[in-house]
Amino acid sequence: MAAAHPLPTPSGTAELSDRDAEILAFERQWWKYAGAKETAIRELFDMSATRYYQVLNALIDEPAALAAEPMLVKRLRRMRSVRQRERSARRLGHDL
Repeated sequence: MAAAHPLPTPSGTAELSDRDAEILAFERQWWKYAGAKETAIRELFDMSATRYYQVLNALIDEPAALAAEPMLVKRLRRMRSVRQRERSARRLGHDL
């Protein structure tokens, strides 16, 4: 039962699960073709691309992820913010 919940580190933040660490390692890779990444997501993580990105977005908000992979997590957060701003701008542009 204790294995299901990672033990806190001395700083008080939880450690990454094996799956979370694997997702961050996977995100360090670069993909030339979107379809290749979606196929790899299904094969490696046994989940849809939509679910993977939901998990990833929650993961990059975790302090443990930032502690483990600071540059990657900050890059992913920046990319997410840009996409959110672009979506908002498109919505506002269509509503005018």
